[in-house]
Amino acid sequence: MTEPSKVLHVRNVGQEITESDLLGLVQPFGSVSKMVLLRTKNQALLQMQDVNAAISAMQYYTSVQPSVRGRNVYIQFSSHQELTTSDQATQPRRPAGDQDQQPNRILLVTIHHPLYPITVDVLHQVFNPHGHVEKIVTFQKSAGLQALIQYNNQQSAVYAKSLLQGRNIYDGCCTLDIQFSNLQELQVNFNNERTRDYTNSSLPNEPGRSQNPPGGNNMMANVLLQQSLLDGNIYAMPPRPAGQIVNFQQAPGAQPLGYQVPMTPSAAAAAAASGGTLPPGVTGTNERCTLLVSNLAPEVDADKLFNLFSNYGNIIRIKMLHNKPDHALIQMGDGYQAELAVYYLRGTMLFEKRMEVNFSKHSQINPSQDTHDYSSSNLNRFNRNALKNYKYCCSPTKMIHVSSLPTDITEVDLMNHLSPHGNILNVKIFEANGKKQALVHFDNEEQATEALVCKHATVVKKSTVRLAFSKLSNI
Repeated sequence: MTEPSKVLHVRNVGQEITESDLLGLVQPFGSVSKMVLLRTKNQALLQMQDVNAAISAMQYYTSVQPSVRGRNVYIQFSSHQELTTSDQATQPRRPAGDQDQQPNRILLVTIHHPLYPITVDVLHQVFNPHGHVEKIVTFQKSAGLQALIQYNNQQSAVYAKSLLQGRNIYDGCCTLDIQFSNLQELQVNFNNERTRDYTNSSLPNEPGRSQNPPGGNNMMANVLLQQSLLDGNIYAMPPRPAGQIVNFQQAPGAQPLGYQVPMTPSAAAAAAASGGTLPPGVTGTNERCTLLVSNLAPEVDADKLFNLFSNYGNIIRIKMLHNKPDHALIQMGDGYQAELAVYYLRGTMLFEKRMEVNFSKHSQINPSQDTHDYSSSNLNRFNRNALKNYKYCCSPTKMIHVSSLPTDITEVDLMNHLSPHGNILNVKIFEANGKKQALVHFDNEEQATEALVCKHATVVKKSTVRLAFSKLSNI
């Protein structure tokens, strides 16, 4: 292998890929001091600020396949230790009007030619596949319809900007013009069609406002976006009944009209059980079952990951990567369950570290001595009542639902069992279907998540208790 260098060699760089696209790939790991685009060879050389930045980028893309504008690119260390061409010739050019911008986790988006209503739900479906979107605010300015999109980290914002800049939400209209905002945090007071805080579902609707945007085709405002990114567009279609195939619009270089992308069987069943819809941003067409989880705290092991990810589907195998102690591979039961885990868990705080969840390039985890096999575990939640469990899927919350409790359990018993993981605000024990259950309200989501990963399937008074997130906001 080529020894580490601060110069990265990128191959399969198509003519459609710009300097800004390449910057978006590596800037989350450090600044780029020089760049050379070798158009005739479909290659590029990028010089990072130092070797450590280049190593960080290489370590990340060893497990994650880099893709730009729908094209896979391939990155390796260059045999050059330094680019010797003149700085003027190789300095990355920044788009006009973008000279003073610094990468930020908040994007300022201007939507040109908005022929269809653009709501926060539409924007969420466009931007959330590229990272965990926390907040969205839309407003009307002299430049037209604008929005502020807040990601949970800068890397996701840089990546989304590199992929979506200049694309159309609908064919021939709703063009995205994306810049970095200089704001540090968005303030959202209401959850409605103009503003939304996806980290706080308990916010009220703004008084006197309709839930539907005025005028326009409201059905199109609630589209299930198919993110094909073909010919510079993000093609969108109205919602479809569960299991119905999707016909992509014809575009140069696209699949022929009539190309069919069906939902997976479990996604179609889940949609049918939920009135024909899936969570916003979940397509139900994903077939990749294996996930790459990174930025894990040292306290996290395979069993803790099982306790967390089994809230969204059955777990087949988990492998902790010894060469990357803060990384793990998780093979879910099917593609829909894997998509739910990515959708709900990306950016989750666990043991004071923000967890990253992405699809892996590996189709499965092969059995080995260092692989944990959960395929026959009776703790997998989706072997029974799968459709019911899909309805309960949600992002980590402050409220934990505890089931399979012993009949003589007390609130003090539960407090003593769970309080080592955080401040408990309230506990309520109740009986449902002849079985003791409880709700435990923690001070914040991170504490509740820690309690779940540590105490799910533990024994209390000879009973193995089960923990799950509850959608209830208070007791």
